[in-house]
Amino acid sequence: MRAVVLGDAPWSLRVAADWPEPELGSGQVLVGVRGVGICGSDLALISQARRAPSYPWVLGHEAFGQVVAVGDGVDPSRVGQRVVIEPNYPCLRCPACQAGLTSMCPDRVLVGFTAPGLLAEYAAVPSDYAWPVPEHWTDGDAVCAEPLTVALAAIRRSGMTAGSRCLVVGAGSQGGLLCLALAARGVIPHVLEPNEGRLQLAVSLGAKAAGPDDQGFQTIFETSGAEAALGEAISRAAPGASVVLIGLGGQATRTDTRKVVTRQLTLRGSLIYDHPDDFAATLASAVPAPERILRAGYPLDEAPEAFRAARQVPGKTWIRV
Repeated sequence: MRAVVLGDAPWSLRVAADWPEPELGSGQVLVGVRGVGICGSDLALISQARRAPSYPWVLGHEAFGQVVAVGDGVDPSRVGQRVVIEPNYPCLRCPACQAGLTSMCPDRVLVGFTAPGLLAEYAAVPSDYAWPVPEHWTDGDAVCAEPLTVALAAIRRSGMTAGSRCLVVGAGSQGGLLCLALAARGVIPHVLEPNEGRLQLAVSLGAKAAGPDDQGFQTIFETSGAEAALGEAISRAAPGASVVLIGLGGQATRTDTRKVVTRQLTLRGSLIYDHPDDFAATLASAVPAPERILRAGYPLDEAPEAFRAARQVPGKTWIRV
């Protein structure tokens, strides 16, 4: 089968024509992959800011497709289902999993990072992590399911209430999806983003550009992981506000703890999502047309060009398999 693989050098991408097809195990479904989204964490792997366990390495974790075969113990009627893949497999036994915090599982399998990725013609997936796609969803909506789940989980964890004054710091694809999800809940988020293309995309998704004097936000989502962005988030927070940190920075960050203490702010990290409730909630949500975050699509044979373009394109880039 064809697969997009990374060699042991930064940006050493190629489309392999003869990659081994996956073996279908008990309790698994074989998915004919139809599309894969590109994430900032993929770019970190490609640039070797983050290392793969071995090389060559199959990339990709934001995928959807169609079930083409089932393993032992799986309902045969699933063949033909259009599915999105939840690419994090927790152990479901540890204290974190038992507490419902599967995102904190120390033995969690991260597809594309600790296990080979999904940017290939076929993928074998545990059946419980291949979710049927809503009938009204387009392929573009389906390829956005995983990052949309990250956004919706962050909103859930924030504890925000209807009418809360909200700020999104950073309007990359994750920030854009947050704006879209918040707007679907009747919240008009303000957004801070220095890139004009990303800012205009966020506005088109329901946000409002934050001005220099906009302050007093009760709920703030910081999506970039940059030190300056965190400082901006804290400086614009209302007394008692919740600041949710989604972006993963590459280094330690200094924080003005005096402002945090005197304003009695709550800083909370939000890492991916928890199985199974968050993915189920996304697929049942009323967020309209998540595909609006997509701005570029490439065929599989042009995957190396797609990853390079993703560094510059406002919004999200995806690859059609």
